[in-house]
Amino acid sequence: MRQLRLAKDAMDRDWAEPGLDLDAVAAHAGYSRFHFIRAFKEAYGETPGQYLTHRRIERAEDLLRTANLSVTEICHLVGFSSLGTFSARFKAFTGLTPSEYRAKHVGRGTALIPGCYVMHWAGGFRSAPAGAEPSAQPSTQRNSGEAG
Repeated sequence: MRQLRLAKDAMDRDWAEPGLDLDAVAAHAGYSRFHFIRAFKEAYGETPGQYLTHRRIERAEDLLRTANLSVTEICHLVGFSSLGTFSARFKAFTGLTPSEYRAKHVGRGTALIPGCYVMHWAGGFRSAPAGAEPSAQPSTQRNSGEAG
């Protein structure tokens, strides 16, 4: 059980990494990939992939309520590489698309955090090499026509 907790802690810590690999997490626990999946599900009631998806969706819910970022930016910040997969998983988990969720929940608390602060905090801004042209920075405005 201790090894499973260590692996779960690694997923809790690194949940936003898009390349978080099941083999690496299983190795962290000292298990083979397939034994790790079975043991994790027995201990926690869901597979490691399901657990990681839930963690990412929970964080996306928070960002959709509080940050002035597009759905696409949030998708990438929480570790999804595909907007379609993110939207489908989000809807399966919450019953709403990310855009519907935002429309329902935004404005029920404090003012939205400017996207530039969130991106900076999350490491979303990358420095260009010396002499290179600056790359386009992520948009901090919501695109109301965005699918999601």
